[in-house]
Amino acid sequence: MKQLETIYGLMAEFTTPEQLLEAARQTHDAGYRRIDAFAPFPIEGLAHAVGFHRTRLPLVVLLAGMVGAGSGFFLQYYAAAVSYPINVGGRPMNSWPAFIPVTFEMTILFAAAAAVFGMLAMNGLPTPYHPVFNVPRFALASRDRFFLCIKARDPMFDLELTRKFMLTLNPREVSEIEP
Repeated sequence: MKQLETIYGLMAEFTTPEQLLEAARQTHDAGYRRIDAFAPFPIEGLAHAVGFHRTRLPLVVLLAGMVGAGSGFFLQYYAAAVSYPINVGGRPMNSWPAFIPVTFEMTILFAAAAAVFGMLAMNGLPTPYHPVFNVPRFALASRDRFFLCIKARDPMFDLELTRKFMLTLNPREVSEIEP
């Protein structure tokens, strides 16, 4: 049996999206949790079948938007009421209706930046190299083939038992993924 350091996992190749979806369901039902699926187009239900979970990205975006709104409002308040107070037309120094456009824009700016950079960070991107690229037939994943990967760091992973399990899914081919 190969050590975990010498193998990234096992990958099964399927010819139809239905086969991949059913294989992903069976794999998750069998107890494997560190699995990935690769397809040339989105397949409805595939994320749920591989056990995809919710992320904290919406919370990050919300908090960044709130920080942006607070900083936009504070920036204008400080300039108008503290640093350079000028009474124009008898308005109060803290004229919040005038502060709304900049506050809104800062909210959007901070939230959008948090969404982009948070998504990149949480997805581990950019990834110029990934071990699945070592499988020769994986180039077909962007054309007409569907792949299911069980990672070696899965607690249930045993090279021989996992290979036997993957062969029961009726794949076209099962390949070892070298790191």
